[in-house]
This record gives sequence, structure tokens and C-alpha cells, in this order.
Amino acid sequence: MDTGTHVVMGIALGGLATLDPAVGADPVTAQAVMIGAIAGSQAPDLDTILKFRNNAKYIRNHRGITHSIPAVILWSVLITGLLYWLFPGSNLLHLGIWTTLAVVLHVFVDIFNAYGTQALRPFSHKWVALGMINTFDPILFVIYCVGILFWVFGTPAGYTFLTVFVIVFFYYILRFFMKRSIVNKIHQKYSEVEKIIISPTMKFRRWRVAIITRSHFYVGRSLNGKLTILDEYDRVPVPQTAIIQAAEEDENISAFLSFSPVYRWEVDEYTDHYEVKFIDLRYRSKGHYPFVAIVQLDQNLNIVSSYTGWIFSEEKLRKKLDLLPE
Repeated sequence: MDTGTHVVMGIALGGLATLDPAVGADPVTAQAVMIGAIAGSQAPDLDTILKFRNNAKYIRNHRGITHSIPAVILWSVLITGLLYWLFPGSNLLHLGIWTTLAVVLHVFVDIFNAYGTQALRPFSHKWVALGMINTFDPILFVIYCVGILFWVFGTPAGYTFLTVFVIVFFYYILRFFMKRSIVNKIHQKYSEVEKIIISPTMKFRRWRVAIITRSHFYVGRSLNGKLTILDEYDRVPVPQTAIIQAAEEDENISAFLSFSPVYRWEVDEYTDHYEVKFIDLRYRSKGHYPFVAIVQLDQNLNIVSSYTGWIFSEEKLRKKLDLLPE
């Protein structure tokens, strides 16, 4: 989920905490809990700073260890301890409870995105991604903001945000049934379906769809309840040639392959180099697949240049690789 929604969700949780007698009756604890709820709702995304290193590090690690079970415990203890030091008169137990709940809620809501998290670490490194809520869902954001406005204009914080979370709960239920309807239509249309990857968009009734069958990849969309297949590709296993094996040693390619569950590949040979490209099929936009990993190797299979990330034009891709178009 995006930073803005995590912030307003944290404010809502801090307001909800006033229903706790130990919080609502003590202004010092209430203030500490509100700060803890906001900080806890942001802390797991500290790994965003990895973007300043490179995309490969970010893709491989974002929502990984920082969203794991040990990290949830660590964030909760650190934030609670710091706030108790700043607000020594606050109720330590209830400050810890609500701060921990904020961190847990952050990780929990992130699993409903298509990106997902490794929330089960260290027990499993599997990405948990339910694909029901877009990273930024305008409806969710507005629900939280409306609750905050009601609170600012004088309604009781506790019951205002209790109402907000009840509405949010039923919104998630609605999205679950919307996604299940799409899955059912796919199974009616195709046999031998091995995996379905559904990615919600910011538009309420528009979803991206990627389908893996035994022999094909299908890419499409669901719009207003209608399933449309836009692209179809033969499912060709990645050959373990010397070129591919050399490419897979590259950090950008390795990060992409560790993250993407459905992709196609291309190998092109030019006069003086080879080019290997992997294309994620989940994010088709206006006929283009913007999330890619690409590596260029010389005739001796040494890596010359590589990149992974979001690219919306071939010209920009070539600039990232520091090479002119072929």
C-alpha cells in the first residue's frame, strides 16, 4: 500500500485507540499512541531507501525482511521504547499494544496488493500476494480521509474510526468477491489452468489478468465484469544455454527472476553482442509491458550493461543501458 494510505490508516488507528480506557482517559498515553500508530504504520517501508542503491536491491528486498515476523517484533519494540522514553508518563503496556497493532496492520494490508510481502519469513520466503487491492486504492484513501474530517469537525475519535474500520472491512469483503468472480470466469473459459495472477488497478472495476496454463500464457483484463484476453504467448521454458546462464548471473536479471511469477523471454544476437530480455506479463498497459529486466553481453559472454525496472519506451531503455538503439 502507498505511503499516504498508510499514514491516514495510522491516524485512524490512533483515533480508534481512544476506545481503550487506558488511552482515552490519559492524554499523555493518547498522544504517544497516536504517534506510535502513525510511526508503526510506516516503519516496515523503511526498505524503500534501497531505491537509492539500485532497482535490483529494491526489487529483491522491498517488503521482504522488513515485513517479516522478526521485523514486526523489532519495529514494535523500538518504536514503543523510543516513545516511552519521550513520554515517560504514558502507559507502557497499552502503548506497546497499539504500536504493535499498527505495525502488524501495515504488513497485513500489504498482502492484499498484487506486489505482496514475505510476511511469513523466517518460516517461508514465499511472496504472499492476494491481488485484491491496488497499491493506491482511491476509495480506501477517501474512506480514511472522510473519517479524519469528521473527527476534525468534532465527532468522537473512537466511534468515528470504529465506523471507518467497519466500512473498510466490508470493502475488503466486496473486493474478495469481485476477484473470485473473475477467477471463476477464467476457469470456465480455460482448462488446465495452473496459475491465475490478478492485479487490481486504481479503477474500481478494472483488473489486470495473467493466466498460466500448461502450454500458454494469456494476458488480459476484466472491465465492468467482462473478461477480455488481449495477448497470448506460447509457454516456452527458458533454455539453459550458455548465453542464458551468463545472463542469469547478472544482479538485475537475478532480482527480476526472484520476484516475477510470470514472464516471457527473448534472446537477440547482434554483430558484437547478445541481448537477453525478461518481460513481466502482469502489468500490461496500453499494449506495452513496462516491467522488464535486460542484460547485454559481449561475444565472450561478459556482461556489458544491464537494467531492471519500469520502462515505458524503448528510447528510455536504451538510455538506461547507455547504448544507442540497434
